[in-house]
Amino acid sequence: MIIEFYTRKRCPLCEKGKAILAELQESWEFEIVEKDIDTNDEWTEQYGLMIPVVVLDGEELQYGQLDKMFINEALTKKIHRI
Repeated sequence: MIIEFYTRKRCPLCEKGKAILAELQESWEFEIVEKDIDTNDEWTEQYGLMIPVVVLDGEELQYGQLDKMFINEALTKKIHRI
């Protein structure tokens, strides 16, 4: 399972979000693919005001102030759907 994590440098919310995802990796097996929105104009336009953004299988799970329990619940639902 791959989670795309849209972020940028010097973003305190992104650092908190990354820590939440790292904690969740202790319970779930997934890879985090970090995508710096400042390296791609399309990402900057799409996510510039939303970061950090967590995307699982093409679906935006959450953005901005991330909630560990919400993402955990989404992962639980995703696993049960497979």
